Amino acid sequence: MFWHRRRETGADDAPRPLPDDARRLRLRFVGQVQGVGFRWTSMGVARDLGLTGWVRNERDGSVSAEIQGEASHVGAFFSQMLDAYRHHPIRYTVDEREDIPLVEGERDFEVRY
Repeated sequence: MFWHRRRETGADDAPRPLPDDARRLRLRFVGQVQGVGFRWTSMGVARDLGLTGWVRNERDGSVSAEIQGEASHVGAFFSQMLDAYRHHPIRYTVDEREDIPLVEGERDFEVRY
């Protein structure tokens, strides 16, 4: 899984320029998404794909996230999440998925509390 990865410092601290086809999605995951490393796996997948944004647990047991980056990388996020849990199957679905305005100057993908 991805939760053991640490954020590297240095050149990545600069804001990432937005690609021409950039998009940002607001997501809500439901199911078995808390207590299984879901946020940390999401962060690892997003960082591997060069995405920015955030993920956090919600009081109702769901997980919310915003992911931003090149359109193909945003799309790849979902398949890579499935791959990440292939050997440790959990059940979850994307309950909400909405295109939202881009956030200029975002530097990284983070777990929020």
